[in-house]
Amino acid sequence: MVDIHADIKNRLFTITRMGGNELLTPGTELTELKFEGFLDWFVCITDPKVHWKYEPTYIISQTVVVLGGLFTLIHAIVRGGRLPWLWFGITLHGIFVEILCYIIPDVDNFWHSQTPIIFFGRRLPLHIILVYNCLIYNASIAVAKMRLPKWSEPFAVGLTVVLIDLPYDIVGVKFVHWFWHDTDPNIYDRHYSVPWNSYYFHSAFTCSFVFWFHFLRRVFCQSKGKWFKGKSFLKEFFATFLASLLGPIGGLPLFIPIYHPLHDVFNIHSEVTYFILLTIFLLLIWSGDRLSRSNEVNWKIPNKTHWTTFLLILHLVLHYTTFWIIPILFNPENEISTGIKEQIGPCNEYVPVQTISGMILQKRKYLCLSDYDETYFDWHCLPKQQHPTNKALWYTSCGTPFENRTEYIAVVSLICLLASVVFYNLHFKSFGDQVFSLTDDQLKLCNPKLKRKKL
Repeated sequence: MVDIHADIKNRLFTITRMGGNELLTPGTELTELKFEGFLDWFVCITDPKVHWKYEPTYIISQTVVVLGGLFTLIHAIVRGGRLPWLWFGITLHGIFVEILCYIIPDVDNFWHSQTPIIFFGRRLPLHIILVYNCLIYNASIAVAKMRLPKWSEPFAVGLTVVLIDLPYDIVGVKFVHWFWHDTDPNIYDRHYSVPWNSYYFHSAFTCSFVFWFHFLRRVFCQSKGKWFKGKSFLKEFFATFLASLLGPIGGLPLFIPIYHPLHDVFNIHSEVTYFILLTIFLLLIWSGDRLSRSNEVNWKIPNKTHWTTFLLILHLVLHYTTFWIIPILFNPENEISTGIKEQIGPCNEYVPVQTISGMILQKRKYLCLSDYDETYFDWHCLPKQQHPTNKALWYTSCGTPFENRTEYIAVVSLICLLASVVFYNLHFKSFGDQVFSLTDDQLKLCNPKLKRKKL
């Protein structure tokens, strides 16, 4: 049971016990969340049927992500070496990033819709822990087959992650799978309701994590090659754990030379700053690829595909197909999300936003009902289309119809076409799965530049 104290006259609700499916009922409003002990705060389990009733596309999306987490884990365990450590490190990295966003007010600017299993005060859905592997692990395995130099590979993984994330972000927010802060200056500039800085974030943080993961292996772990685990379990654990922590820490400085001065000082749109980053990443990737291709003449090993690779490819097919079909078959206006969101309140209260560059910006403390710019949700599914009351932080939002459904389908179709060509070439037209089985000494035999140094 759920105990809720209600002030009917003012439509204010205070919860004294969280849990149960009743809280997911459309129209439920809460102004305060109280938990009965640590376990009640740590995890909440609700009936998937209730979620399917109100947000069927979200359940579909979660299922695909969970399958992706399972498939990537199977690939990591079967192939062995450092791949299980990569999977583990990505999982830790994702948890660290999410928790940092929840506990630091300056970056607390998004809220996931509720799910059947959700953690940390109803903020962290189970599938979000796994989505980082769907993105980063898939990208890392595919890019590894390019055999890029160590200075180029992290940038390639960062951009490949964005390619996987694009349909997930565009379709997910339209179908109210999560919500963005309305006035946060760092996420104000949008692309189909997705902040441009979401793509910047994925590029930068992934690049940082991949760099630290491989760099710390070379520093601490003695192994026969890049993808071979070291002799010491403790050293591997330490290197992986440290890479997970340094991933977000190293990603933040990538915002300083481009985004913050151009956006915060000169008011340049975030679309421009992201495309500057994209261009730099592409140049570094292309330069590294030219260098690796110059060594291909001595690559005598046949290109073979391990059966577990087809699990990764199957997930990618499910991923892109899912977010292509959802805009075709489902209507976002039928999606109803009840849960924690940006708190409703006065329009004239602002809070400072401290940026990594040292500048202090500002955002509204509350969602202003009379002046908000979000077009992907409204209150049409509630009785009399009544919006939430002041100070509500748990309330119902309704998805809105497509302004142009065909445009969404066309955009996602183009992304799917691009992804199919990219991943086909990475998995089947590059150096193959044997890159995970070759020692450093074996790879040197394929590098004419290293041979010339010995002469």
